[in-house]
Amino acid sequence: MKKILVTCLLAVLPLLASANSGEHLDKVKIDLSNQKSLQNGARIFVNYCLSCHAASYMRYNRMGKDIGLSTKELKKDYMYAGDKVGETMTVAMTAAEGTKYFGTAVPDLSDIERARGADWLYTYLRTFYKDSSRPWGVNNATFKDVGMPHVLWKLQGLKKALFKIHKDAEGNDIKVITGYETVIPGTMSEEEYDNTVRDLVNFMVYMGEPAKMVRYSLGVKVLIFLAIFFVFAYALKKEFWKDIH
Repeated sequence: MKKILVTCLLAVLPLLASANSGEHLDKVKIDLSNQKSLQNGARIFVNYCLSCHAASYMRYNRMGKDIGLSTKELKKDYMYAGDKVGETMTVAMTAAEGTKYFGTAVPDLSDIERARGADWLYTYLRTFYKDSSRPWGVNNATFKDVGMPHVLWKLQGLKKALFKIHKDAEGNDIKVITGYETVIPGTMSEEEYDNTVRDLVNFMVYMGEPAKMVRYSLGVKVLIFLAIFFVFAYALKKEFWKDIH
């Protein structure tokens, strides 16, 4: 019993830490039934993310089947890093090369949403800002001093953060971001960029558990079966017990 309690406590500790971190995250609406959103998210992923980040648990043909793409569409618009539709979404860059270029090994994004959460990813991809002190010239309000460049900057543009000085509980000065100001405009409006990031995060949620929609569909069917079965089971129970009651 003690071991079970310890295991349960260890399982919820990350959730408790996240809940108490005080980090503001913007909410994103995830809709795994929206195939157009998933297709656009997959397109953004293979064009902007897959050059450095692998998704080694996802196969192209599985992705295409799930989000409504034909083999021809896959090969034409999505398979820039693979030759065969049965291959996984891997990249040529090794962990050692990632450490050399970015200061740390580049993470696989197959299940990054399960580790970070959809809201975190949505907020993170929208909070890059100029910082000349960083190797790639940008920093991130959600992940301070991150080693990743802002690969979507041409879409969003470049922004500078607006800071305000606050005192912490011990009287120390701390800089807090209060907003952003566009320095270089992007090719998208703010609303268009937010929608693009939402589609990308939607796709990454799908990658974290490709069978989620199948599970949801099966769950509905099981509940319908149980509801119908309950009617017959109750009628049978009444028939068996009618002489007693």
